[in-house]
Amino acid sequence: MATDFRQRTAVLFIAVMLGHVILISAQVNSRGGVPLLEVVTFGAFAEVQRGAAGFTGGFRGFWSGYVNLRGVRAENEQLKQQLGALQVQFQQERARAERARQLERLLGFQNDLKIETLPAGVIGAGSTTDFRVITIDRGSRNGVVTNMAVIAPTGVVGRVVTPTPHASKVQLLIDRNAAVGALVERSRAQGIIVGRGEDTVRMDFVAATADVKVGDTIVTSGIDGIYPKGFVLGRVEDVANGNGIYKAVRVRPTVDFNQLEEVLVVKTPSSHAITEEGPS
Repeated sequence: MATDFRQRTAVLFIAVMLGHVILISAQVNSRGGVPLLEVVTFGAFAEVQRGAAGFTGGFRGFWSGYVNLRGVRAENEQLKQQLGALQVQFQQERARAERARQLERLLGFQNDLKIETLPAGVIGAGSTTDFRVITIDRGSRNGVVTNMAVIAPTGVVGRVVTPTPHASKVQLLIDRNAAVGALVERSRAQGIIVGRGEDTVRMDFVAATADVKVGDTIVTSGIDGIYPKGFVLGRVEDVANGNGIYKAVRVRPTVDFNQLEEVLVVKTPSSHAITEEGPS
């Protein structure tokens, strides 16, 4: 009980003293003529306001930065989409330009020929190395028949083996069952180009005494009755002695069979030739 009484007395004393201090402060003026109590109260309140303002300003800055960051991210995504669309458009325009160049080259080659040809597009290709074939979008309704030669500006492609009304299957020069009468353009040495199912072909029945060198151009001889004389088949890549009777000659075709898009079907009989100079 005594302890509680002392505590209450002390609290009451402190309260009374604090009240006196407040009354005195309210009556005493500062040097500027403002009551001291008002100065102290305003100072304390101002500090609270300053802290609150700092916190609010920091939060506003953080929120503004967050909003701006989201805006920048959205703008970046939009720019990426626009860039992607421009890249696609560029690729399309580039493809159109390349297509135009190919058609222009094919048309120029066709105009130089002294034979009747039919332009055709490649719409399919064989999926195995055993049968190297392509499908073109011209058929019997366009006048295509079996054994018509198929060429490109770079050289011989192959021959038609199966025409249908609206499309035809073409056996490529590199097919294992393909064979073409051929000769060395420079020396006129003759032989037969035979497909190997690979990217190169071989030239068989070339006499061991024949003049054949690496780099020689091989052209069609016309003796097979399918290919007109003078079409480029390929260039000699390797020459070996062979079995002593015939040379072993490996030839790389000038046509890239993996890149074919447009070809020409030769409708004129093979007794006709191309320009006197022949294709380059």
